[in-house]
Amino acid sequence: MSARVRSLGLAALASAVLLACHADADGALAVTERFIDAHYVRIDLEAAVPLCTGLALQKLHDEQRLTQGQQIDESTRKPTVRYRLLDKKEEDGDHATFVFEGTIQVEDAGRFTRKWLISARRSDEAWTVSNFEEFD
Repeated sequence: MSARVRSLGLAALASAVLLACHADADGALAVTERFIDAHYVRIDLEAAVPLCTGLALQKLHDEQRLTQGQQIDESTRKPTVRYRLLDKKEEDGDHATFVFEGTIQVEDAGRFTRKWLISARRSDEAWTVSNFEEFD
């Protein structure tokens, strides 16, 4: 096999892998992880709003109302948040539920863990977070 044929084969394989990864970029898990990044990691409630619907959206609006006037910007001391997926259930093609474990490290205040139960649903071919709960 010539080097050129091998190069074309590798290029085709790389393209297929990239397309496979990109195909799920708007899937339930990807949208849920973007929600976690906005809500829990960056503490950017406004960025989480377009990812939500229903009860999740109502909860975000309540959080925004409760934190109104408290500026969170680059000067805000934020915790370090890491998370991992513990469980996922895809009930049908339009509903999924995920359980994540988050580890929150607060400088000079220790470390603790929380679990997040996050539900997502698909409507009009787009996935959104429909509910979220936090527990120990």
